[in-house]
Amino acid sequence: QVQLQESGPGLVKPSQTLSLTCTVSGDSITTDLSFWSWIRQPPGKALEWMGFIAYSGATYFTPSLKSRSSISRDTARNQFTLRLSSVTLEDTAVYYCARDDPTGGMDYWGKGTLVTVSS
Repeated sequence: QVQLQESGPGLVKPSQTLSLTCTVSGDSITTDLSFWSWIRQPPGKALEWMGFIAYSGATYFTPSLKSRSSISRDTARNQFTLRLSSVTLEDTAVYYCARDDPTGGMDYWGKGTLVTVSS
């Protein structure tokens, strides 16, 4: 059974950097052809896919967030970490990590963690 768990601060101040870590069990983030995503959902809005890190370590981001986003990984701990810089109130959201389903969408999700941007 694949499980993902998000962790990180629940409150970030404007202009600071949001940092969230996803810990994976039941699969390896280096498994061939696996992709690991971050998705968020602001209050009252739709899910927004943010970006992924591939099994190779390559990353890709949605264009609107590319300039502020990075994803890194710790293969020894089987974790990957999202960093979003220069946050504003509009970055308040529930953040999810997930494994990409090869046939489309995501097949395993974390439970999500609420990050509030507030001074």
